[in-house]
Amino acid sequence: MSDRLILKLGGSVITDKSADCAINRDQLASIAGSIARARTAGIAVIHGAGSCGHPEAKRYHLDVGAVTGQTEGIYVTHRAVSRLNDEVVATLREQGVAAIGVHPLHTAIADNGRLVNFECRHLETMLELGMVPVIHGDVVMDLSRGACIVSGDQLVRYLAVGLAISRVGLATDVPGVLDGERVVPEINRDTLPTLRIGNSIHTDVTGGMRGKINELLELSQAGIGSDIFHVSRVADFLAGAAHGGTIVKGMKK
Repeated sequence: MSDRLILKLGGSVITDKSADCAINRDQLASIAGSIARARTAGIAVIHGAGSCGHPEAKRYHLDVGAVTGQTEGIYVTHRAVSRLNDEVVATLREQGVAAIGVHPLHTAIADNGRLVNFECRHLETMLELGMVPVIHGDVVMDLSRGACIVSGDQLVRYLAVGLAISRVGLATDVPGVLDGERVVPEINRDTLPTLRIGNSIHTDVTGGMRGKINELLELSQAGIGSDIFHVSRVADFLAGAAHGGTIVKGMKK
């Protein structure tokens, strides 16, 4: 079985979502240190946009698409998320991680808001060479809508299958999926309707925590499990240790 893993960094842990593209450099440095101290072979990093992309996408209504003559939002939003990606890559490289940025706008296509293709062969080669591809939520071309936002969580679901990933970890600003103030230790389709799960109070055009869970439940059908935990437990996840968060167990079809 593959020992590859995806570490997904929530936009809320690497930016201040109440401010305009305010990057949390201290948090990034801490995460980069944890990755550098772990074995980095076979790790792909995916990060959300946080305040570097969500406000722009909402301002230009990219959640509903783009039409001829109204494409400025595509450029503005991609520029914002690319700036954040540059910062993530630079911080990882400062810690000795062979990171390189990968932009979905350049290599992905969606249809009606859902990712339908993402070229994985270059990512395969990067991983084989010991590189750490760093992919991010982005605006991409959409066959039905002209353009749409593809979230980091949607990328997790697609690329985990495409790259034969064995483990997926989502680092968030909460200790796991919360039902009120209680951390839910495990989630499946049967238990989800009974939980009281809210979305972020900040601008998020991609569905918040419930959107993450829906993507991970779909991923579980391919037999790939996921872990949701506080960002302070990244090192535990990378080491395969207990992290006190929530597990979405993989289930074979």
